[in-house]
Parts: sequence; structure tokens; C-alpha cells
Amino acid sequence: MGIDRTHILVLNFDGLPLLRECLPSVLDAAEAAGAAVGVVDNGSTDGSLEFLASTYPHVGVFRCENRGMASFNEVVSRLDAPIALLLNSDVKLDVGAVRPLVEALRADPAALFAAPLCWGFDGQTYEGMRTRVTMRRGLVDGRCRVPGHLEAADRPDLTASAGPVLAVDRRKFLALGGYDPVYLPGRIEDLDLGFRGWMAGYRGLYVPASVAYHRGFASFGPAFGARGCDRLAARNTLLFAWKNLAGRRLAVHLAWLPVRLAYALVSARWGFLRAFAGALSRLATALGRRREGAVGGPGWVDRQEAYFDRFAW
Repeated sequence: MGIDRTHILVLNFDGLPLLRECLPSVLDAAEAAGAAVGVVDNGSTDGSLEFLASTYPHVGVFRCENRGMASFNEVVSRLDAPIALLLNSDVKLDVGAVRPLVEALRADPAALFAAPLCWGFDGQTYEGMRTRVTMRRGLVDGRCRVPGHLEAADRPDLTASAGPVLAVDRRKFLALGGYDPVYLPGRIEDLDLGFRGWMAGYRGLYVPASVAYHRGFASFGPAFGARGCDRLAARNTLLFAWKNLAGRRLAVHLAWLPVRLAYALVSARWGFLRAFAGALSRLATALGRRREGAVGGPGWVDRQEAYFDRFAW
């Protein structure tokens, strides 16, 4: 495959029904853009591999240990192409979705990733990916559905993160270390990637000329349930703060944390307490990442505050 050919990578773990439903649209979009398609499989045992071999033998399969979205790191490192489009298995692409993302990345030397306008499978429910960020009671809160989001849905802009579908500059993605497996099995790792990119001088682009469709929680929901998904998000939001924040933002987080824990205890909100325990079990890893990233070093706080100012809602 030529070095300039974009690769579309679909992450799959026991997602056979989603592959049946979504992969045809991905292949149509790839053909329209002259892109290659591969499936990054995290050890599926539901017949996904057999389905791909029999129905789509021309689609490459990368078999990986199950590291969630961090499995993309290994596969992207094997590619030669400068751009890779990373998809969850619960994503459909409009036939013209690929080219606008690729062109946006090529036109902006500071771009780390480019994300499309994303709707639900019904074509009416806004799913993102124009992400905004604030802090609420000491925790980072990133959202796409913010006041005025529909009025701005068709306007190109910067975005703080993009989870289920984004095109990445391969070199910058690998230089940052890709997705951080400290967040396994998932949630918030896309916000972490975008934050680290911002702190390194990169940015994420929201490109509404590209359109995708996402069935939210189609893979995580059945595996963890609504409460489990919320608990993972809470655990990983804590890890994000411990790993990345400095200065006033970290002080506010630490000041709020005892209040949140006390409230969870007296109101029997065991989910947050379990999330806190899970985050504590990964504290050493998070602090190691913090040291590696020189968090709090010269210029860090100013850059951090510029991030929150830029993506405020």
C-alpha cells in the first residue's frame, strides 16, 4: 500500500452484529476516498474473525491483545501512511466522510486529529464531535451537547476530543504515545489524548463537512451496563485530574474531593466510592505518567488555563 494512502481502522471486540451493520458503509467511504480498511480485533470469540474472513477477505485484520483503544497504538505504529482514521465498531460513515478529514489535517501543520459531525443512527440525534470542557465541583467535564450546540453544529471549529471516530496525524499521535492504557477498559482516554496534544502545541479540528453516525454505548453498554459505564467515567475522570492537572485546577480538584467522598458516603452513592477505589489502585501509574509528561513544569499552568478558556461552555 502506498505511503500516502489513508488507513481506516475499525476497533472490534465481540462486535459481530455491529460489523455486519456498520462495515459496509465504512467500505463504501473508503472506496470513495481511495483508502484502505483494516479491523483491529481485541481477541473476539463471537465469530467476528470468521465473518470477516468469509465475507470481507480483502479487509486486513490486526489481531491484538485487548487493550481497548490503546490497541490502536500498536497498529498505527506499523503503518506507513501519514493519516489513520480510527473508528469504533459502532460507527457508520457517510460515503464522503473521509476526504474532508484528511484535507483538514493536511492543511493545518498543528493539527493532531480531525473529527466529523456525528449523528446517532437515526440521523437526528446530535452525537458530537465539537467537544467543550469545564470543571464542575473539582472534576473535568467534557461534553458535546452544550448550550447552543445545534446552532454551531455546522460550523468548523476546534474541539477538545473525539471518541468514536477521528482521523489522526500518525507522527504526532505516536509522538504523544497514543491512547493511554491507564484508562482501560475505556472512557475519557480521548479527552486525555486531546489535552496532551494541546499541551504539546497541537490541536483537534471539528470538520462538519465530514459526517458520521454513532450508536452510543453499543459496545460498552452491554458489557458494563449504565452504572458500570458511569463508574468507569468517574474513575477515569479522577485519573485524568491526578495525571494532568496542575496549579489552581489541581488545588480545586483536591479541595472538592473530600466533599464528594463524604457526600457519596452519607448518601450511599457506592458507585463513586468504588470509582475512587479503582482510581487509587492506578494512582502510581498515573503519577508515573505525570512525571513523564513534566506536568507542572515551566509554562504548563498558562497553557492549561488557555485550554480551559478555549473550550469553556
